[in-house]
Formats: sequence, structure tokens, C-alpha cells
Amino acid sequence: MSNALQRDLERLVARVEREDGPRAAADPYRQRFHLMPPVGWMNDPNGLCRCGEWYHVFYQYGPFDPTGGVKHWGHYRSRDLLRWEQLPPMLYPDQPWDIHGVYSGSALVEDGTMYLYYTGNVKHAGDYDYITAGRGHNTALAVSRDGVTVESNELLLENSDYPENVTCHVRDPKVWAQDGKYYMVLGARTKDDRGELLVYESADKRDWTHINTLTTPDKFGYMWECPDLFELDGQWFLVCSPQGVKRQGNRYQNVYSCGYFPLYGDFRGDYTLGEFCELDCGFDFYAPQSFTDGDRRLMIGWMGMPDADYTNPTVEHGWQHCQTVPCELRREGARLLRIPASEINALRGGRIPPERARVFDMECRTAPKGRLAIRGAAVVEWGKKQLSLTLAQGGAGRTVRYADVDAVKSLRVLADTSSLEIFINGGQQMMTTRYYPAPEACGIVLDGAEADIWAMGAL
Repeated sequence: MSNALQRDLERLVARVEREDGPRAAADPYRQRFHLMPPVGWMNDPNGLCRCGEWYHVFYQYGPFDPTGGVKHWGHYRSRDLLRWEQLPPMLYPDQPWDIHGVYSGSALVEDGTMYLYYTGNVKHAGDYDYITAGRGHNTALAVSRDGVTVESNELLLENSDYPENVTCHVRDPKVWAQDGKYYMVLGARTKDDRGELLVYESADKRDWTHINTLTTPDKFGYMWECPDLFELDGQWFLVCSPQGVKRQGNRYQNVYSCGYFPLYGDFRGDYTLGEFCELDCGFDFYAPQSFTDGDRRLMIGWMGMPDADYTNPTVEHGWQHCQTVPCELRREGARLLRIPASEINALRGGRIPPERARVFDMECRTAPKGRLAIRGAAVVEWGKKQLSLTLAQGGAGRTVRYADVDAVKSLRVLADTSSLEIFINGGQQMMTTRYYPAPEACGIVLDGAEADIWAMGAL
């Protein structure tokens, strides 16, 4: 399926990637083993799935502007989660219902066919606040049988189809099959500024009925973005990125949060949400999405933060942001653990001494109190009840973040050219950040930790 606007956009995207790609590729802060945009802007992962022998990662892609711009669905695929092939964008803003951006969504795979559900963004001209009026947030469906091209695209729901109490902000459909039916959750902002999720049911993947609303008794933020609802080892979890939650001590340190509620009962009827738990305490983690891969559930998040007061110097080279490594989710009671997918270990090269570490994987056995200084730019310190990450230099405005933890027993650090992913106590807590040491800087200084360190690289 193609139209004239899509064909024009295809040519324009190919041209900007061809012309601006070499400047982005020459940036010393390009990553070695994380997915990045070839040029321009990247944010939320979308449509994560495994279809046949291929893993697919779609993402919010602004090819024309490294600070944002109109969104497409960029596309990578891989057979092994390690070697990634960049493909042309899967979805372009070329329909009346998505003309100002193909926003976030998910994939449902059945019989080798990918059903891509997404939010089509439309901003009407006029004197609007674009919250209560002036914006169309449309739920749409694109279908692909080959995993590379779209054969059909259709509008399913528009603002008038959502409950009367919500604003124009209804977006980010997550769809799955269960008990012979299909279910969808949509993030929403109500007219009295409460975040909630709308639950829809369908018998045919196209006609949807609103059957329930998930929220908290007391207001918890004004908008719940990027929802994900799934069962893991008998426990249901509701993942979302709530906006408007005020900082409480060392909780909710970022402008927007990201985490999960354990859900008890039935999301289709009577339910209770447990205590919200953040998925990450670092500077750069938002809008994660998970998908099933055989017997395991994998999650990838955007290594960025909307509306943050810190920056990324990569903009000067015409690109911005990346994705996290794929992580396996495991259940520990009512908590989720995030652990790097086992495939990541294949990127390890030979063991290296601390003074040679630049792009590395490090596993630490820690004393009750200790400190890591990484490439002269990042300092990780821990002691009684707390771990901190400080970016005194190379933070591009990032300063310090804290994680409350009874005791630090182990650390794993995945360090790429311009990012750190710190796994605390086997993934019980996480701290993810971009950082920008001097490009030639190497070395780790360890105090209170013994470490095995491997050089890391792309296959």
C-alpha cells in the first residue's frame, strides 16, 4: 500500500539519511552496541515483537530534526538481538488520521502477520490548548505480511469514540490476545487531570468496545503514557510512564516517572493496583515496552527523558538518543527484575584490566561501602541504605541520582561509548543514563569492589 505523500516521504527520508548519515556516523559518541537513529531523533520503542525468525524493533523516528520533528516508525530487525539490520521506516505520516505524526503503539503477531496498532496524531490549526481541544489522537491499524512493507492502514477509533471524561490525550495502544479475544489498553488524561488506562475488548482486532478503566483511588499524575499490561509467572503487572508525579525523597527524581503496579484481580472487572514501583532511578529511561519471546518476556526502553533540563551533545552531529539493551523480566514476588538478555554476553571480548576500560561489561562483588569512578566522568557510590550516581563532568546538565537500597551486594555495569546501564543486586534496581566523557578517556577506579571486566563491541 502506498500513496503519493508516502512516496515523497520515502524519497526525503532516504535523501536525508544519505546526506546527513556520514556526519552522524563520525560522532565520537556513537554507540557500539545500542540501537540509535541513523540520523535525526529517536524516542519510544514501538511494536516490539518476534515474527518468525526475526526480532523487530520499531521506534519513534524524526529523521529531519535531531530535536524532534514529525514522527515516523523507524525499523530495525535482527535474528539474534545482536546483529541489527536497519530497514526503511515502516510507517510514515501519510494518512488523514496521522498527518502530524505516527505516534507510539504495539504489535500483535498472528499466523506470520504483523498487526501494528498505533496512535495517529493530528493538530488542527487554531487557538487551541491541544489538551482539551484541537488535537486528534486516533487509534489506527497497519497490517504487514512480510514484516517490511505495509499492505493496509485503517482508522479504528477517534476522539469521539473514547469516554466523555477524557481529554484529547488518549494514546499508545498495547494489544494482545487472551481467552479467545483481543484486548487493548490506552493511556489517557482525564478532564480533571488524572492519569488512567482505558481497557478495550474486541472479537476481530478491528471493532473495539470500552469495558473498563484502570486507575488509582488517589490521583497519581495527570497522564499515564505508554501502557503495558501482562502476566508473568501468575502475577499481573501494569507498566506505564506517569506524568505529573511530584518528587518524594529519592522517588520520582525525573521530570516524568516510569514503572509498574502489581495488579490483583481481573483487569476486565474488579481489580486492585498495588504500590507503584519505579523501573529505573537513573536520568534516562522512559516509555519501555515488553514482548514475549518463547518462555521469556523481554523489555526495551527509550534511553532518554522528555522535557528534561539536560541535553545531549550528539545534536551537533545531527542525531539524538538510543534504546536500552534488551532485558529479560523476571518476577520476584510482586516486584520485577530486569536482567540483560543472555545474548548480550556474546558481545564480550577478552578480559581487560580496569585502566583499559572504555566500552565494557563489568560484574562487581561489592563490600558494604564502595565507589566506582568511570572514565573520569561518572562516580557510583554506595553505603548504608543508598547508592548514588554522580555525573560531575560529561553529564551535559545531569548531576546526581539516588537509589534507596538496603545493601548493595552486586553490580553489573554495561558501558557503551556514551551510556551506562547499572544493574543493582541482580536487577532489583536499575540506573540508566547517557554520559559524555572525553572520547579518548579510559579507566575505572574501584574502591570496595572486586570486578571482572570484559571489553564489549558489536558483532
